[in-house]
This record gives sequence, C-alpha cells and structure tokens, in this order.
Amino acid sequence: MYKEKLEAYMQAHTQEMVEDICELCRINSERMPAEEDMPFGPGAAECLDAALDMAEGYGFEVQDYDGYVGCVDFDSTLPRQLDILAHLDVVPAGEGWQETEAFLPVLKEGILYGRGTADDKGPAVAALYAMRAVKELGIPLKKNVRLIMGTDEECGSSDIRHYYAIEAEAPMTFSPDGQYPVVNVEKGRLEGHFTAEFEASDVLPRLAGLEAGTKVNVVPGKAKARVEGMELSLLEKTAAEVKEETGIEFELVFQNSVCEITAVGVGAHAARPQEGNNAITGLLTLLCRLPLAACPQTECIKKLLALMPHGDVNGKSLGVAMEDEVSGLLTLAFSMLKIEASGLDGQFDSRVPVCGNEDNVLKVIRERMASVGLCLHNDSMTPPHMVDGESLFVKTLLRVYEDYTGREGKCLSIGGGTYVHNLKNGVAFGASMPGTDNRMHGADEFAIVEELVTSAKMFAQVIIDLCS
Repeated sequence: MYKEKLEAYMQAHTQEMVEDICELCRINSERMPAEEDMPFGPGAAECLDAALDMAEGYGFEVQDYDGYVGCVDFDSTLPRQLDILAHLDVVPAGEGWQETEAFLPVLKEGILYGRGTADDKGPAVAALYAMRAVKELGIPLKKNVRLIMGTDEECGSSDIRHYYAIEAEAPMTFSPDGQYPVVNVEKGRLEGHFTAEFEASDVLPRLAGLEAGTKVNVVPGKAKARVEGMELSLLEKTAAEVKEETGIEFELVFQNSVCEITAVGVGAHAARPQEGNNAITGLLTLLCRLPLAACPQTECIKKLLALMPHGDVNGKSLGVAMEDEVSGLLTLAFSMLKIEASGLDGQFDSRVPVCGNEDNVLKVIRERMASVGLCLHNDSMTPPHMVDGESLFVKTLLRVYEDYTGREGKCLSIGGGTYVHNLKNGVAFGASMPGTDNRMHGADEFAIVEELVTSAKMFAQVIIDLCS
C-alpha cells in the first residue's frame, strides 16, 4: 500500500542514512572497563549518546536505561506492539584490515566498510530510518513501535537483562542482528564442563601433560601433549596410522626422552563441528593407540575418548543423538581439555534441537559421564527457542521480505543464539541477505548500501503492517 512512497523516501535519504551510520561507526564501542554511569566503558556510552541524540533530532522520544540500553519510541502514548532490538557495541578491531581502518568507515562502489557497518550499527540506523520514514510520510499508527539499542550484545547481553528487569516484552520483537528471511528457531545450548581426579603415577611410558582448546565455542584446530619414555620410531609409526584414519596431522619434537606432540586438524565454529576436524579427539585417538603404562590416568583417557570419539559430532556415544524437523540434528563439539598427572578438566559445546531438554540431554550426559568417573558440573542448560512459523507476526515478516526482495520467504533454524533467544515472541529478521558474507567480526567488515536501504524499506513496511 505504501511501497512506492517508501521507495521514494529511502532513495531521497540514502546518503543521509549512510552519513549517520558512519557517525556511529567512527566510535570504537567495544566493551571497556566500566566507569561511573558507563557500565561498558566510555566507547559504548559515547555511541549510545550519539544514537539517542540522532533519534531525538528526528523528533522521537528517547530514553536512556542507566547506560545499558537506549530506546526510541514512535509514540509512547500508544499501546505497545512491536520492538526492534539492535545493538551498538562491536567486537575489537582485530588485524588484517585492508580497505580502511576499523573505525574509519569508507564507502567504495556502494559498499560501506568499517567495524559495525553490518553488525549491528548499520541495521540499527536502518531501523531508525524506517521509523523516520513512517513518521515523516505522515502514516498513522494505532500502536507503538520502539527501537531498543543495546550496548553489550557481543559480551553476554547483560544490557538486555538489565532492560527486561525494568520493562516487559512487547507482543512482538524482531532483531536485525541475524539473517534473512526469518530465524524463528534457535537451538538450545549446553556448555558442558567436566572434571576427573585420579591417583598420579610416574610409571613409564606415560602422558606427561596435555593442553588444547582456545574457547568453548571453537572446534580446536591444534592440540598439544607431552609423552615421556617412548621410542620416537614407535610414535612416528602410530602417528602415521592415526593420520591415515583421522586426517589429523602430527608434529613430533623429541628431546631428552620427552616427545612433544602437536596434533593439527581444522578449526570450526562449535555450532557447525562437522565443518572442522577436531585436534583434541585426534590427539586422544593417538594416545589411546600408544602402549602407555597402565595407570588411572591412562584408563580415564580411554574412557573419555569412548564417550566422545573422533568424528562423533552428534553425541551418539554419549547417548544424546537426536533430530527434529524444525531444527535438525544435535551437535556436540569437544572443545577444551587439560590433562595433568592427577586430574583432567574439559569442556564441550552442544547445540540442542527443539526436541531436546534437560531430561534427555543434560541428565543423560551427566549419568553417562558419572559411570566412568567423570563429573559433569552443569545443573542447567539454555533451552531451545522457537516462535510459531504460522503466526501473524512471522507470516507478515516473510510476506514483506518476498514483496521487497523477490526472493522466497521461509523460516530458518540456526545453531547459534541471537539477541532474542530468551524473548517469548522474538525472531531475527535480517539484516544479512542470503549470499552476502559481511565478514562480521573479521577484517574489512562491510555492508552493501543497497541492502541496508532495502532493509530500511522492509522494516518500515513491517511497522505499518503490524502497528497501523
């Protein structure tokens, strides 16, 4: 009904929108140490102030929630209907930038480069311009739309917990911090932490130590161990056999009867462990093939590998393999491990489909681990999240997406969690288009201006359709 007007408005305001995005992207808003009235440091506070000033300059009511979150209301006297949840914080600059410096946004041939252009300052400004278009075109609304801008999404979302401790959820919420068409299903998550203790032994040959993993949500590409009292020729022969079987490379450095072994696999995100080749499980496979002296440590390692063997990325050996139509397979990545003379400490990351829960996942793993002397320390897990794909809300988003892009609108399920994971009626709607890799969190992060403009049009149409 308003498509032509929205098209014309966004075309006339594209340059201004780009300039506003650049204003925010020049601010380094990564989390820094807290200061007075700045819970996430001066950068996030400066960016939040700038965004609220920008919105207020366009005639909107704004509110600051203790420096955690800023809100922009279309008309707070109207009944609440729709929240748009975006964030202004960013990950650190990192290395490898070539098109520009991280916090010096630049436009080249329709592509806007800079940290935050895609995640999530660009989409936040697109949402603000959607509200601005509806307002300045004089399109009447019967219900309110609120833009919520957080400042701690990248480091745990404590900003949103603070906000929702004060405010209730809107009947409908979407976050432009995901992908199109609509993400209405997000798997649950169990970040498992387990330990074991055993009697130390110095009998040879033995494992002198093992350390592997960088973060719980990363399939490790490397793992290191030290083996004492074993001939190098035997190590080399066994390593070659295990490499042939697993695809894991082994680098051996022998010195004074101690061999340092580095297992080299392929790293991956823990939500997609099948895309990697796990160096931890590859290294454990090698250790269990070596004739290490019998001792409690050796026995514990064999039992651990039996529960999470190399190549098992779906929890089959732990007894939790499951699948459903809407969210797919359970995945499980063994991601962190440290083994010493008298104990071990490990972590895994499991993404759990909608059919999973604490009874059929957490408790099963705890019992299976306990039966071999491992203690799982978790007493809860993040449950899966699903919003009805047949609801008026989701159907409206899909219809608008189809109308403005000409592409098929369909619901998506993901292994990761978004900003709306804990909201009853929250989904991710954009702002990444299918086929566009915005290099989020990497060097030369970018947003395609035409795609941001399309997002702004769609957000405006959704506001009209849901709030008129």
